[in-house]
Amino acid sequence: MKLLYVHERFGALAGAEANAFITAQELGQRGHHMGILHGPTTGKNEEGWKGVFTSRFPLEGVDTAAAARAALTSFDPDAIYVHKMADLRVIQALVGSGRPLLRMVHDHDIYCMRSYKYNYFTREICTRAASWRCVFPCGACLVKNNGGGFPLKWVSYREKKREIQLNQKFDRMVVVTEYMRDELLNNGFDPSRIEIHAPVPRMGDPNLRSSFSDRNLILYAGQIIRGKGVDVLLEALAKVKSKFECIILGDGNHKSYCEELSKKLGLADRVHFKGFIPQEELKSYYQECSVVALSSVWPEPIATIGLEVMRYALPVVGFDAGGIKDWLKDGQNGYLIPWMDREVFAQRLDELLQDKTKARQMGENGLKFVSERYDFPTYIEDLEKMFERVRRSRGSA
Repeated sequence: MKLLYVHERFGALAGAEANAFITAQELGQRGHHMGILHGPTTGKNEEGWKGVFTSRFPLEGVDTAAAARAALTSFDPDAIYVHKMADLRVIQALVGSGRPLLRMVHDHDIYCMRSYKYNYFTREICTRAASWRCVFPCGACLVKNNGGGFPLKWVSYREKKREIQLNQKFDRMVVVTEYMRDELLNNGFDPSRIEIHAPVPRMGDPNLRSSFSDRNLILYAGQIIRGKGVDVLLEALAKVKSKFECIILGDGNHKSYCEELSKKLGLADRVHFKGFIPQEELKSYYQECSVVALSSVWPEPIATIGLEVMRYALPVVGFDAGGIKDWLKDGQNGYLIPWMDREVFAQRLDELLQDKTKARQMGENGLKFVSERYDFPTYIEDLEKMFERVRRSRGSA
């Protein structure tokens, strides 16, 4: 089958890129011809991407719709698999092509003007569908401008509604959790066109287990931005009674604030910010980790770091935000904490640091759960079957 991926970037960067790369790599190894229609390069692992996507079509020039149509004519795909793409001219061209069209919904940007269903100022999670209330009182028409220049940019409500309407015409919307499916349903998407296929990390090292040593190591790994709640984690850590050490891995625009907050809370000798490290180096931290802290306060679509660490038999403590409850089962593979409740978060960390037998058992429960429910070969096979179903249904239409 000839599969054309569509994504706003080319190269490694974050979770969306990781999913696009690993699924395309596996599908290519299974004999499918992989192409990609893409935006700017990231400068990271571009050679690896070139090896996976043997046919590449950059969205160059002003007329991106024409570039998309030219790619479709040249590559002639059996199915189109869109990942992140905000350019509605490209989406319109894809919808207008009449070809089998699927989309992986990585986050909330299709139906949320802020893109993360979370109010930056109040930190409240939004539960509404897209409507005029996004403009007032939410004020989501003005958002942070990450492209440089003026710090804020305008987002059109009418264009957001048009984006929703275009995406409602896709043959399949692929979501990662029941929570994300419900968000699409809340925004008027056809339930028969939504499928849940959770992104599955490859199997971890079956021989790696933590020593659960007296070091009492708490690990956080991820971006350090406000929605990830590292500041809330620090406030919870200040309430932990056990002796502990916390390693925070990752970078982001909230890092300097969190470093200062750590000092103010008297945690500087116990909390260490190590910055970004390559994926392979994470294993060295897993070997002594006692518990993984997942402090996100924005509604995570799934938080794949949780699935990853469970493959190393580590328990997780995290807030009940978004799709995390799909896999974090309270009292089984860790603890699901009421949103923003620092007291309970600290209590549960204390409990696992003081009872290593319980921590080990929860870790083993997590490994069993993730091995049974999130199997990588099955995930890829299910994607293949979905592509084929959509192609056949379009062919018979």
